[in-house]
Amino acid sequence: MPLRQPAGCWRYLRWSLVYKTVRTSRLYEQIVQQIEESILKGALKAGDQLPAERELAQRFGVSRTAVREAVKALREKGLVEAYSGRGTFITDGTSQAIRQSLGLMVKIGQPSGSIHLAEVRAILEPEIAALAATRIQEQHLTLMREAVALMDRAQEDPEAYIEADLDFHLALAEAADNPLILSLLDSIVGLLREQRIRIFQVEGGPSRGQYHHKRILQAVEQRNPEMAREAMRAHLLQVREDSKASEAHPALSKSIS
Repeated sequence: MPLRQPAGCWRYLRWSLVYKTVRTSRLYEQIVQQIEESILKGALKAGDQLPAERELAQRFGVSRTAVREAVKALREKGLVEAYSGRGTFITDGTSQAIRQSLGLMVKIGQPSGSIHLAEVRAILEPEIAALAATRIQEQHLTLMREAVALMDRAQEDPEAYIEADLDFHLALAEAADNPLILSLLDSIVGLLREQRIRIFQVEGGPSRGQYHHKRILQAVEQRNPEMAREAMRAHLLQVREDSKASEAHPALSKSIS
């Protein structure tokens, strides 16, 4: 489901009416329980954004550490998902189940798991790019442009580059405006992160990736589905070649642990 950005005062009314201050031990568990109850009652729905960590701490009357632990527990349950630079959102629970299943399949299938992942991406992502080119809205373009700008600045910073790279692809999936597509891509984000960590230090890898990201962005800006499809295919071919290079030199991936 596409993320619904909260607007106006309704979000603050919702949060101010739902929760009680918690005062006993293991505070984070009580925060988790209250948020779970809100989801079950329908007060919070998939796509709703959680307030910032500081605001949640004030509303629950707890430390930010307790809030952080609660959000971590909610993520492990598959009830929320955090997106770098955008915040934490209620999910529909399907992405976590798919992610766990696919992650296990890839690990069991090693070393062929990376090949299977590449094949899935080759089937899925070019069509996502083409569909996004026909449906993309300005907020998605803004997210993609911001991700590209961050990757330009983070050529020597693996963590920042990889998170921006993932944000770029997730924004593209959001732009396709199909909740099943978003759930499918979101479910392999963890696997994509591991792949990018392995190939980041392949010589010229980040700059080659940026060349293709900019071509994809240009295609969707022009609302050209065929150009977007071909740009994504070229990008995935580049990723596959860099992945092969990283496997030929395992020491590269070990240096970014």
